[in-house]
Amino acid sequence: MDKQKAGIYLHIPFCKQACYYCNFHFSTSLRYKKQVINALKEELILRQHYLRGASIGTIYFGGGTPSLLKSSEVKDLLAHIQTLFPCVEEMEVTLEGNPDDLSLNYLRQLWEAGVNRLSIGIQSFDDQVLASLNRAHSGKEAHACVNNARKAGFTNFSIDLMYGLPARPAGQWAQEINTALSLAPPHISAYCLTIEPNTVFGHRKKRGSFIPLSEEIEAEQFTTLKKMLEANGYVHYEISNFCQLPYYAKHNTHYWQGVPYLGIGPSAHSYDGKSRQYNVAHNKTYIDTIAKKTIPARKEFLSAEDHINEYIMLSLRTVWGCDLTYMRRYYYHDLLKTRKKEITLAKEQGLLTQQDTLLLLTPKGQLVADEIAKSLFNY
Repeated sequence: MDKQKAGIYLHIPFCKQACYYCNFHFSTSLRYKKQVINALKEELILRQHYLRGASIGTIYFGGGTPSLLKSSEVKDLLAHIQTLFPCVEEMEVTLEGNPDDLSLNYLRQLWEAGVNRLSIGIQSFDDQVLASLNRAHSGKEAHACVNNARKAGFTNFSIDLMYGLPARPAGQWAQEINTALSLAPPHISAYCLTIEPNTVFGHRKKRGSFIPLSEEIEAEQFTTLKKMLEANGYVHYEISNFCQLPYYAKHNTHYWQGVPYLGIGPSAHSYDGKSRQYNVAHNKTYIDTIAKKTIPARKEFLSAEDHINEYIMLSLRTVWGCDLTYMRRYYYHDLLKTRKKEITLAKEQGLLTQQDTLLLLTPKGQLVADEIAKSLFNY
């Protein structure tokens, strides 16, 4: 394990209201908020040796909606982490927030508390589209929070956008991208709407009252996004992520590079380089189990094949690609031999390209990244 690399993720499982597409673990009741925060602190104590002394380079408050925390609660959690774990001096500390929570005063408090990066869940600047997603903010609030973030001192922040939305009129996606570009955020994450079964959209789809966009239209919107952002100087460094240099999302980049991380909170995942651990996705069960000094989690040990396949899946999503030499050195696996036929076919179809020892997805290949990765898996 690289002693200089590790991350901590804290899952804050509360939201004001349920977005119709969201499949993450959350509660719209704040009844157990204080108890969950106390349990997060206790879990950090119980698991302070999980990363085996690795220095913490990134901390990420995710959810749920972490911007429902008071700035004093954020500050307290960060101070608690720093008493338990060795932390690098220039640590990236990210907090996810919704525009309706991010007032100028609150943003200034977060900055003073030690947060130095924001992930702002905008999704759309159009009020009609936002209402169709059951988002709590308006387009006006989306603009205001970006401006307020800068006033509060944040130079490193990301905004989330969503495409593949049936509620968005044809041709409006390019307008949304232009609006985002006018705000010049240093980082943009853009995700295609995925219909999960246990969501409002999932139930509507089952009843036939929600018709997703075709894969062709989703592909067109992804291509439009890529072309417009790259034309404006953004680096497309992961399929869903674009940045102005040097504003890579360090925490998420470490996920894609296989760096260990500790996940704290209900539903949080952890990875120590050998196994994955999954906390229970239930607030009260999490609180009660932690109170008994027990981690409410199940563990999955990764086989050699699991490590190989995860590396293929994650590395191909990035601009750094799948390093064939690295695979031979660390996994004793020669991908060019085991999947020669599949690699050759993908190259002929214009889906893959090779630069020295790197396999890289082409723009066409990025549209079917998961399918290409699965074709290269080791079984």
